Amino acid sequence: MTKVATHYDQVADVYDNQYDQRQGRIYYGHICTNVSKNLPKGAKLLDLGCGTGLFMRNYLKTGGEVIGIDISSGMLKKAKLRNDSEVAVGNAEKLPFRDESFDCISSILAFSYLQNPDYMLEDAFRVLKPGGAISLCTLGRNIFTAIVPAAYKIGEKLKVSRVGCGSFGEHYYSEDELYGLFSDAGFVDVSVERRSFAHVDLKPPLYSITKKIEPIVEDKFPYLAFNICASGKKPE
Repeated sequence: MTKVATHYDQVADVYDNQYDQRQGRIYYGHICTNVSKNLPKGAKLLDLGCGTGLFMRNYLKTGGEVIGIDISSGMLKKAKLRNDSEVAVGNAEKLPFRDESFDCISSILAFSYLQNPDYMLEDAFRVLKPGGAISLCTLGRNIFTAIVPAAYKIGEKLKVSRVGCGSFGEHYYSEDELYGLFSDAGFVDVSVERRSFAHVDLKPPLYSITKKIEPIVEDKFPYLAFNICASGKKPE
């Protein structure tokens, strides 16, 4: 079992706590909106790194069908309780599905953990039907996130018990990196956007301020945003 899988098995029971609070719901909702806008409604979706099934639940409301895959069995138990949908333990870099099985693919805050993101995108391309869409949100590289890996490494040594706190070798992406990965995998109509300036981990007063100016930051100063969203389509 990988280090990431072990960690998320351990925090599965408390993972949703951060999204049960008001600012957590707003933060996650903002990400979901930006990922969902590039996906067809009411289709067959594969959610990679589905976690506790939060995005699966949102997509099911469109009338679609969802299958979730994650490396953490603990997280998948929560996803199954939340949604009456199929879930499977598996690695997004080697998908256990037939060619052209899905209309669309999503991934929320899991892409940065992949050791071989090119393998994941190539396999995603394989299992998508012609004309199918992929849309994801992951960690973006900026002046703030540059210090996060070092901080998490210290937190791990101090045995800080917190969701996502650990030295997992996660990668923080630039727009050019994601655009190149998507294009190299064969996707067309590739779009990359920076999103989220009001981060879920900010204290309430600061969160409120950053949320108010978030639209301005995303439009005029996107390099300050924490997350990065990318989408593309498989040619017909």
